[in-house]
Amino acid sequence: MTPEPTSPAGPAGPADPAALAAEYFETITALMGRIRAEEQAAITEAAALLAEQIAGDRLVHVYGPGGHSNLASQEVFFRAGGLMHVSAILDEGTLLSSGALRSMAIERTPGYGRIVIEDHQLGEGDLLILVNAYGINAALIDAALTAKERGCTLIGVSSREHADSTAPEHPARHPSKQNLHDVVDLHIDTKIPVGDAVIEIGGVAERTGAVSTFASAFAMNWMMMSTVAALAERGIDPPIWRSGNAPGGDEANGQFIAQFKGRVTSL
Repeated sequence: MTPEPTSPAGPAGPADPAALAAEYFETITALMGRIRAEEQAAITEAAALLAEQIAGDRLVHVYGPGGHSNLASQEVFFRAGGLMHVSAILDEGTLLSSGALRSMAIERTPGYGRIVIEDHQLGEGDLLILVNAYGINAALIDAALTAKERGCTLIGVSSREHADSTAPEHPARHPSKQNLHDVVDLHIDTKIPVGDAVIEIGGVAERTGAVSTFASAFAMNWMMMSTVAALAERGIDPPIWRSGNAPGGDEANGQFIAQFKGRVTSL
């Protein structure tokens, strides 16, 4: 289990920034340590599925419906060191840039995820990674159910603990009350604790210091690196983005732009 948060400040008074940094660092590293120790088999299986897609020059679709969960899909898209076959679904509905309260309302709207999947015309032979911190919202579950109906292979990345601890009547839930890990073909558990924020400060009612972005990014990047390794074992050197700000970046990337422009929706 993720270590219980403690209060570097004690029962009251200002917290020492160094103590806060230490507590936060230790909590994050412990969380990523759990993911590393417990999810290796799932990551290996996911990497094999992704490698099969890429070996056949097929895209890997990633969708993170929900506020900050969109960051996890962006983390592995058009990213230095990232696979060019990754196509992120950056739907405006749940992006915080469209309005935070609007984003939350849309991620709780039944039917919205179905529209997104149908609009992107995903179906038989496609692979979709659904990444969401808590694994319960209506748009997420609708996206999963719709993709499954249409014949996609589904990988879910979310916190089993958070989903299982959320009451069936919670307003964010899909009408079916299902969790992402119950719907997908393969699940990677990010172990995010209930409430996400993990640091308690004396005299402050709410915890601070969220960890979900770290957990999701670690799991997603581990999956991508493992996919590259799986492709290398097949003798395949896959197209990988180089930073455009690094020497030769534009030239290295330019070799492959024509291969993906028009196929990868947000490129």
